Amino acid sequence: MSIFPQPILRYMPHEFRWDVVGTRFIWYVFTAILIVVSIGSIATRGFNFGIDFAGGVLMEARAEQVVDLSKLRGDLNGLGLGEINITTIGDTGKDVTIRVPEQQGGDQAQNTAVGKIKTQLGEQYQIRRTEVVGPKVGAELIIGGALAVALAVTAIAIYVWFRFEWQFALGACLALCSDVITTLGVFSLFQMNFDLTTVAAVLTIAGYSVNDSIVVYDRVREMLRKYKKMPLPELLNLSVNRVLPRTLLTVFTVFLTVVALLVFGGETLRGFSVAMLWGLFVGTFSSIRVGMPVLLYLDLRRDEFGGPAASSP
Repeated sequence: MSIFPQPILRYMPHEFRWDVVGTRFIWYVFTAILIVVSIGSIATRGFNFGIDFAGGVLMEARAEQVVDLSKLRGDLNGLGLGEINITTIGDTGKDVTIRVPEQQGGDQAQNTAVGKIKTQLGEQYQIRRTEVVGPKVGAELIIGGALAVALAVTAIAIYVWFRFEWQFALGACLALCSDVITTLGVFSLFQMNFDLTTVAAVLTIAGYSVNDSIVVYDRVREMLRKYKKMPLPELLNLSVNRVLPRTLLTVFTVFLTVVALLVFGGETLRGFSVAMLWGLFVGTFSSIRVGMPVLLYLDLRRDEFGGPAASSP
C-alpha cells in the first residue's frame, strides 16, 4: 500500500519526458550566475556571524507582559555594552532574544555583561537561556565548521568514486559544490544569521544532494548495461525521467517537514530551516540539471558496464 494519498498520485504524471540534456546550456549558465553571485557576495559582504562564531552573549528571556522593545532597547543600550540587538520570539510578544557583542577583557568581561543585563531586566523577566562565547572559541568554531564541510565533500567524493566510476564522482562533486556555495551565498547576500545550526544544515544538504545524485546515477548505470546501442543523450534523458516521480515525491514530503520547522521551530531553528528549504531546491536541481548532463563530457565508456544489449526501452 502506498504511503502517499491517492489524490496526490492521481495528479502525478506516470511518465515524464523532460529534455534535460537538450537544455543543459541554459541551466549551466543559470548555475554559473548563482555561483558567481554567491562568491561575489561572500567576498564583499562576508557573513553575519552569530554568537557561535563572532563571540559575545546570547540570552533568551520571557516577560510577564508584552515587551515594549523600544523601552527595553533604550534600557539595555544605556549599560555601555555596545550595540545590543533585541528581537521577539513567537507570537505572544513576551519572549525575546538579547544579543550582546563581544566584550573586551575575556570571559570575565562577558560574565560581567551578563550580570548587568540580568540586573537591568529585574524580576519582570525570566531568563530561559544564556550562552557566552569567547573570541578564541568563536575563531576555533569557524575553522572547525569550514573543515567539517570540506571533509564531508571529500568523503562523499571518495565514496561515489568507489561506489560508481570516477565520472560519476566528478559529476556528483560539481553538483555538491554548487549546492554548498549557493547556500552560503544566500546567507551572505541576505545577511542572515550564520551559526552552528547553519553549518549543520549545509552538511545535511550535502548528504541530501549526494543521495539524490546516487539515485539518478544508479539508474544511468542500469540503463547503460541494458541499452548499449541507445545514444547517450537519449539514455541520460530516459534515466532522469524514470526517477523523477520518486524524486519529486521525496522532495514534497521533506518540504512539508521543513516548512513545519520554519513555522513552529522558533528563532533558534530559523536559519536551519531556511538553509534546508534552499537546499531542497538546489540539491534536486543540481543532481538533475548539472550532475547528469555533465556525464556527456566525461568519456563515459559503455564497455565498462556488463550486461546484455538492447536497442530500445
